Amino acid sequence: MPKVAVYNVDGGQVGDIDLAEGVFGIQPNTHVLHSAVVLQQAAVRQGTHKTKGRSEVRGGGRKPWKQKGTGRARQGSIRSPQWKGGGIVFGPTPRSYGFKLPRKVRRLAIKSALSSKVQAGTIIVLDQLNFAAPKTKEFAKILGNLKVARKALVVTADFDNNVALSARNIPGVKFVAADGISVLDVMVHDQLIITKDAVAKVEEVFA
Repeated sequence: MPKVAVYNVDGGQVGDIDLAEGVFGIQPNTHVLHSAVVLQQAAVRQGTHKTKGRSEVRGGGRKPWKQKGTGRARQGSIRSPQWKGGGIVFGPTPRSYGFKLPRKVRRLAIKSALSSKVQAGTIIVLDQLNFAAPKTKEFAKILGNLKVARKALVVTADFDNNVALSARNIPGVKFVAADGISVLDVMVHDQLIITKDAVAKVEEVFA
């Protein structure tokens, strides 16, 4: 069972916490992690790219010259793919890039992502995180106390509007509630900052 330190907002260690082995202590499955990341990236692709084939471009209603006797190669239309302004062969058309993964695979992916942060030592557990009012300066000070100088994902048990507003203007920092945590968010951020309440909520869902 992995054990990590618990810090307060001043950057001081106030204790330890035992993390659930089945959520934060498994051997990360890199293949499943990759599949889950691609799944999320594919889901946000617009898929609106489009080129026109020879049947869609304008013009080309008659043969550019007669079939025989000119000495040139026979041509049926000036909108054939080999002509300038002609149609595109096998060009992209609107499509959805989304695909599905089994529920168990998705759960394994988030467990693998969380476990990878524990193994890399890039998880910071806070005893609590709350603001009486949105204060970006105070949030930046907390990150400085915790020696967070890179991209960080901040997770609390429930959505806190004051925390969200305090974090949104800090480059590289993203805030989510525990029920909105995703594999992509965990993997693209260098550090994971999570409150004790959020740890309990994540373990309750995925244990």
